[in-house]
Amino acid sequence: MKSLIRLLVLSVIFSAMTGCAYLNIQMPLDKNFNKTELGSKMGVSESRSILWLFAWGDSGTHTAAENGNIKVINYADKGYYTVLFGLYSRISTVVYGD
Repeated sequence: MKSLIRLLVLSVIFSAMTGCAYLNIQMPLDKNFNKTELGSKMGVSESRSILWLFAWGDSGTHTAAENGNIKVINYADKGYYTVLFGLYSRISTVVYGD
């Protein structure tokens, strides 16, 4: 019984720490994938932070659309890049459209 509890506790700890040393993911901000048309242009915006103390940038969809000279946004992704529990972090927004 003790080993079962120990295994359960360890699995909870390890699942909570997933991606703590290194995380690099991109996820969609849409649900209707079968109707998605990306468009001919792409724009990116980013914000960053270091040492949990300093943060700068603008990772909004409006800024991403301006950077890609996009007037109509068809699709958007959000990306997260983190190293060592957030010692360095970058959040990016990628928009597609015309």
